[in-house]
Amino acid sequence: MTTKITLGNSILEMRSRDPQREAVKFKVDDKWVTKSWPEYYQDIETIGSALLSMGIKPGDRVAIMANTRYEWSVADYAIFGIKAITVPIYQNNTPEDVEYILNNSKARFVITETRGPLKIFQSVKAQCPSVEKVIVFEDTCPDPEVITWKTLHEIGKKYRQTNSQAYKELCETLTPEDTATLLYTSGTTGRPKGVVLTHLQAISEVSEAFPLCGATEKDTSLSFLPYAHILGRIEHWGHAYIGFTMAYAESLEKIRGNMIDIRPTFLMSVPRIFEKIYAAIWAQIQTQPLKMKLFEWALSVGKKVGEYKMSGQALPLDLLLKYEAARKLVLGKISDAFGGRLRFAISGGAPISKDIALFFHSAGVLILEGYGLTETTAAITVNTPFNYRFGSVGRPIGEVKLKIAEDGEILVKSDKVMKEYYNDPEATKEAFTDGWYHTGDIGELLPGGDLKITDRKKDLIKTAGGKYVAPQRLEGLLKLCPYITNVLIHGDQKKYIVALLTVDRPGLEKLAKEKGVAFKDWPELVKSSFVNEIIRKAVADANTQLASYESIKKFLILPEEFTIEAGELTPSLKVKRKFLDKKFTKEIESLY
Repeated sequence: MTTKITLGNSILEMRSRDPQREAVKFKVDDKWVTKSWPEYYQDIETIGSALLSMGIKPGDRVAIMANTRYEWSVADYAIFGIKAITVPIYQNNTPEDVEYILNNSKARFVITETRGPLKIFQSVKAQCPSVEKVIVFEDTCPDPEVITWKTLHEIGKKYRQTNSQAYKELCETLTPEDTATLLYTSGTTGRPKGVVLTHLQAISEVSEAFPLCGATEKDTSLSFLPYAHILGRIEHWGHAYIGFTMAYAESLEKIRGNMIDIRPTFLMSVPRIFEKIYAAIWAQIQTQPLKMKLFEWALSVGKKVGEYKMSGQALPLDLLLKYEAARKLVLGKISDAFGGRLRFAISGGAPISKDIALFFHSAGVLILEGYGLTETTAAITVNTPFNYRFGSVGRPIGEVKLKIAEDGEILVKSDKVMKEYYNDPEATKEAFTDGWYHTGDIGELLPGGDLKITDRKKDLIKTAGGKYVAPQRLEGLLKLCPYITNVLIHGDQKKYIVALLTVDRPGLEKLAKEKGVAFKDWPELVKSSFVNEIIRKAVADANTQLASYESIKKFLILPEEFTIEAGELTPSLKVKRKFLDKKFTKEIESLY
């Protein structure tokens, strides 16, 4: 890999790509529209020119706080091209975090949306003195002080009339050492930290990870992860680097319909999406006892076929015939739900249950788990379509070097590792030992070189008996029950392990009605023996796979879901353990 390449090269290459090829697809007024690569570049250059005209200089920070959409990608590349720095903010972040990130980064402009995100910003605007201008992605806005996307385009076009080469010339002078983005970790503990990623980290990741997985310019992806999440951002950078078509999902709620329309050849996702699809399938099947037997037979056939595929053996004729029947009757419907063309999906951001990955594999949907952090520019290991092992997160990518410390922590050395934590030399110093970055995750290297993650170092529970318990494993086992949505495992310095659980209200209400269970309202149903028995069975099933010291002795069902807004989940949907331990102290103590 040449060290001179930057994301600027990917932007400038758009001009010479085949104008007949689709670069992006997105919905406008309920219809999918497409843009070619040269059209895409034209939009980027126009917005970059507008930002130059308004006084943004190399090194300035521009924050983007919005849902995943075409304009987000345009703005990101426009900012890079003028050597400024993008500061992404989750569209559903708390006002406190928004205020902190804007002030910590000293962002000069904020680009947002007229819906929720603009209101969140306006609630803290008075406390953010560095912010000079606010831009929205929409063409109209009731606030006259806010600059609309349409106005921004007009400013850019006017600037280009007299400065036609300004954007291109700046873009050409980008170096790998230039900072590309300042990405704040969602933080399961305390304040978010600003991760400084340069063009070297970005190119090291996209130039090695995507070709390794077999992605080419002929592929199509459906993008729905937030671009404040490193995995979503890597998809959008990889799309420009490789040149595949990227479609933008309308929303998380509409993903399933969008998959049917777009028929992606690969997906990048977090486990929660697969967990929800898995739960929906099982919840539907469990209410149809006659179909259940056929479903289980088809899955068992699919599982056998999967074993042959993994070992590289040819399928026996009798199994092939059974598989064709299973596909026609059951399994094909599951793969068709992803559009019917999916070669593989990449899951990251949190561990995915091995059982869920195997379930989809049996149905012909290959989910490849990777491992990485914001600080490592996403994946440093990944399973590939040609070499995968469920329960592992794959082998190191490209030049990545791994080693396991004496306490089991995974250490990494790579061009993909961040430059530093922004304005935090102490945290930066603490994160490295002799050039090795401390991931904070516990793991082991399996024979053959695959990495297996055991747990977060800080999340490990030490029982009163001195035994270490990995809560993520327990959570994964419990979430195999389609009615369990989130889990908090507790037991530090205690005699045994307990769990607080949140459950799927619509699913349980529907099931109760189908089973003829009478209930007045949700509070009554959630406390009923009917719900309690479903969860008790799920806990008992999980315990059969656990050692006695890590098995769950008691549990409590909470009436309400954990939410980002209440500070219980990170924007990437991970539970904030310390926060929840404190919030539910009374409930936890009642279980001991």
